[in-house]
Amino acid sequence: MKKILIGCILVITLGISKDYTQADRILDMQKMAHAMKDIQSGFFYNNVDIVKAGVEDLKKAVTKIHETKEERLNKDVYEKWITHNIAMTKRIQRFISSRADTLLERFSTGDAVEALQVYTKITGECMKCHIRLRKW
Repeated sequence: MKKILIGCILVITLGISKDYTQADRILDMQKMAHAMKDIQSGFFYNNVDIVKAGVEDLKKAVTKIHETKEERLNKDVYEKWITHNIAMTKRIQRFISSRADTLLERFSTGDAVEALQVYTKITGECMKCHIRLRKW
């Protein structure tokens, strides 16, 4: 009886959970763009709190990016690999997250030039994803 009850609860929970859609991805991308603007504003105003808030927002948004339901249900292996390379996306997510921490650390210690170079590397990774995976 307990197994049936737990099974029903599990099925209902999974059925209710909202799928990640293209609209959600666009919203997350907009959050990432806004976070990058905040970091840049923090550079211009020499304000570590603004940079810190931007880094936190960027890390939250980048971890939310993953495949949509349509991409997950696509059965064509080649098309799935070409249009949504999951391994590359995860590598880019890890890179951005770790570099964001480095950026904050460098800016906090007063090395604004190095922080700006890290910011440029993060922007490069964003563009790499857009060019290679998203076909922009």
